[in-house]
Amino acid sequence: MTNEVPAIQHPGETQSNDLRQRVTKTEPLALRTFTPSLALLDKSAGSYHWTPEGRKLADFSSGVLVANLGHNPTRWWRRVFDYLGVSNLDESQEFTPAAPLTAYNAVNSLEVQANERLLANMRAESGGGRMEQVLWAASGSEAVQKALWASLAYNPKRDVIVATRRGFHGKKGLAGAVTGSETDKERDPRVKFISFPMVECGDVDLRKQPLDLEPYQQELDKLSSEVGDRLSCLITEPYLGGGGSYHPQPEYLQLLQKFCRDHDALFVLDEIQSNFGRTGPMYAYTHYGVEPDIVCLGKGLGNGIPVSAAVGRADVFQALHYGEASDTWSANPLSSAAVLATLDEFESGDVLAQGQALAAIIEEGLLRLKTTGVIDKVRGEGCVWGIECAACGSHEPEEVANECVEACYLGDRQGRAIHLLGPLAGKVIRVSPPLTMPPDELREYMEVMHSILASLRLKLR
Repeated sequence: MTNEVPAIQHPGETQSNDLRQRVTKTEPLALRTFTPSLALLDKSAGSYHWTPEGRKLADFSSGVLVANLGHNPTRWWRRVFDYLGVSNLDESQEFTPAAPLTAYNAVNSLEVQANERLLANMRAESGGGRMEQVLWAASGSEAVQKALWASLAYNPKRDVIVATRRGFHGKKGLAGAVTGSETDKERDPRVKFISFPMVECGDVDLRKQPLDLEPYQQELDKLSSEVGDRLSCLITEPYLGGGGSYHPQPEYLQLLQKFCRDHDALFVLDEIQSNFGRTGPMYAYTHYGVEPDIVCLGKGLGNGIPVSAAVGRADVFQALHYGEASDTWSANPLSSAAVLATLDEFESGDVLAQGQALAAIIEEGLLRLKTTGVIDKVRGEGCVWGIECAACGSHEPEEVANECVEACYLGDRQGRAIHLLGPLAGKVIRVSPPLTMPPDELREYMEVMHSILASLRLKLR
């Protein structure tokens, strides 16, 4: 017999509670990370979800940083269907000529367009020439995996991969191997870890101060003397997302890039969480003043359609031969259409400007949350922030974080509620609404969040 985990239940949610009960019987709990609310999301539009009971939730997660344009934007969907050629379906026909949904081991024109458009956009943003080819995948961890495969194949004599501690790059294969730190079990011996700035950039104000690079330089020098010419590549993130929302000063990433250039190693930047305006600019690497050899993209790249990519130097990717980076879903026409539609929205509208306007509202609102006594630290940039919970009475920060997520889900007395994901690194809650949320609505829900957490403080003390 297996040990059954009781289904999460909430008062007044008859339909949702029934579905929660049923899903525990038909799916293993390992399929998702723990979130105290276990929200049932029946419908979504713009910056909101609705439960089966019709309860409205402001989405402060963007579907884990995916829906940068909001949920189900009408114009975006029309663009996707137009690209696919299915805008005018004739129901009298059993089959309608349109783009195939699978083009395995073939090429579709949408794929070629997506390649050219994405590369042109990245070159225009960075002004550099390292963005030469696209290696498509279906999930973030697969894009990271392919980037690392290519890096190792580029010079087979170099087999050491360097990663920054507490990063999250996925759970599969090499992506899982470069996640976490050297203390994790069953670590790939080819992977070595270095420090990522955490104390120095642990608060919004502290992040604006210069970073002392000397300790990091010494660590890199020591590593270089140990591995010598075995160094293949170094992979990191623009900020530690899963590690607790730590955003470094730009000079740190610039140091890593210089180290790679000096030692003829490849610099790989995992932008799965941060691309397409999430940190402010279109791509985070431009804000940090670097141009990696390979950039991994995902999440907001398809605005809800599963798609990811490793983008970078052609000579590196061409070290892989036929079939060595292929899979069933990479570069499929549906994901290509989604990328094209998403590029259309960013290139023809003011998404980035609106996201940057929202950033100021988020920062102001989150810093005010510190007055509730529930939140201790605030970290972030653009439209991706982390709030670190404080101990309250006999409750540890990790318990407080879970209480915050549940309280926001249950909402205030007026029925206004907020959807948040489970805490990061135990005690940090991510706040990341869509870049398209109307400013007045964001201000309203920041006030709602303040009121909810202030009431929670009274309950927990």
